[in-house]
Amino acid sequence: MAKKKAKKAGKKRKPNAAFMKPMNPSAALGAVIGSGAMPRTEVTKKIWAYIKRNGLQDKKNRRNINADDKLKIVFGGKSQVSMFEMTKLVSKHLK
Repeated sequence: MAKKKAKKAGKKRKPNAAFMKPMNPSAALGAVIGSGAMPRTEVTKKIWAYIKRNGLQDKKNRRNINADDKLKIVFGGKSQVSMFEMTKLVSKHLK
């Protein structure tokens, strides 16, 4: 059994090609992260950088994001979303 674990640990994980495919953001999302095509992983990184730079993470419940004017458009008019709901809402703005 120890040999099986050693074999698995030696393999390097390959990134999923679907996540690495460049996607074009909508105009609303482009106002937050930039308008160039980028993979989903990079979109998520840029959104989190924007949230942290502008202090939009809720102080009491850190899983919630308080939307400013730019993010409110991306979040479908909601003023607060959870970080799990955020990825679903952002994916609607990627083509």
